[in-house]
Amino acid sequence: MNASAIPGAAVGSARRFVGGAALLLRGIGLYVRSPGLMLLGIVPALISGTIFLAVYATLVYFVGDLAQFVTPFADDWAPAGRNAVRVVAGLAILGLGGLLTVLTFTAVTLVIGDPFYEKISERVEQRYGGTPDAVEVPFWPSLRRSAADSIRLVALAVLVGIPLFAAGFIPLLGQTVVPVVGAAVGGWLLAVELVGSPFYRRGKRLRDRRAVLKADRPTALGFGVAVFVCFLIPLGAVLLMPAAVAGAALLARRSLGQPITEA
Repeated sequence: MNASAIPGAAVGSARRFVGGAALLLRGIGLYVRSPGLMLLGIVPALISGTIFLAVYATLVYFVGDLAQFVTPFADDWAPAGRNAVRVVAGLAILGLGGLLTVLTFTAVTLVIGDPFYEKISERVEQRYGGTPDAVEVPFWPSLRRSAADSIRLVALAVLVGIPLFAAGFIPLLGQTVVPVVGAAVGGWLLAVELVGSPFYRRGKRLRDRRAVLKADRPTALGFGVAVFVCFLIPLGAVLLMPAAVAGAALLARRSLGQPITEA
């Protein structure tokens, strides 16, 4: 590749990343202007959000004990060194816990609120021209398929999260690069997870989602990372879940080459 083309490609990728993040903002706009969407989506998110908030609060409470458990090699160190390595271990545990909590919350909420979020996604698509070649999927098969795909994505997050947890012990790198990589991984998996409904309506499976989003990875990452960061904010996941579903419908349409502007 010509060296002069590299900056241009980087700028183009950055623009698509920002454009992907802007889809979440558009989802929030649709959400705010449609009180019905708020009522449809807030209840399932509130139920699962309460559960996962309690789980993460428990993790925070016991993080000191867990940090001590995973660093037995530091028991005989001088207090300063022992405390430092256990602070790092605690941060790594909280980081991994945050990644898994956000992804698992999303998966469980989408399963609990499947009829509600399907309706939100469908309404957004109708606003921009409907779903071409829609496939009628019965409720229970759709729910089973959604749950199975969610389990696969969470399992993948665990597999990726373990080496990220280990890398969190590396001085400086573990506190700078690793959180960025974790946000990128979490954002990608969230994007794949949230576009499930629009793809199911078109008869497409998990592998189809991955393939389509990979074709414009910066846009998908921009959307997913924006959602991931917002979901880390206290109550952000509960309040913005319907907006994320609405934005994901726009992401799916854009990735499939369908209009996301009103006629």
